[in-house]
Amino acid sequence: MGVLFHVAFPMKNVEETKRFYVEGLGCAIGRESKVALTLNLEGHQIVAQMTSESVEKPKSIYPRHFGLVFTSKEEWQTMVDRAKDKKLSFFKEPSTRFAGSPLEHHTFFLEDPAHNLLEFKHYTKESAIFGERNFSDVGDADEPR
Repeated sequence: MGVLFHVAFPMKNVEETKRFYVEGLGCAIGRESKVALTLNLEGHQIVAQMTSESVEKPKSIYPRHFGLVFTSKEEWQTMVDRAKDKKLSFFKEPSTRFAGSPLEHHTFFLEDPAHNLLEFKHYTKESAIFGERNFSDVGDADEPR
């Protein structure tokens, strides 16, 4: 099976979280309790953990978000279409960043019920995922942090 990515994040309500991730994004449920939900997001383990702490709505995509990088534009577009069809909450609508450069990518951000942000993107040039070291553009300079 190789190496899988794992991330844990806060949730406020198990049923709302299941609706967003299972019905909305199409995740499979692994384990479930009153305080945690283990999910399969495209083969990666994500775990929603109940919190009583206040989780504020973010003002920006920075400094914290997680998501998927699609290697196919068609798969990315399928996720866009699914998010719209399931009426998921877009934090940022689909757009193209760094257009015309080797870092060009298509992206959108969703906001889950506990205000966690998820980014879904596809790079026009696969080399931009980890390469293109001659470019220093990472993120948007004008976006609040």
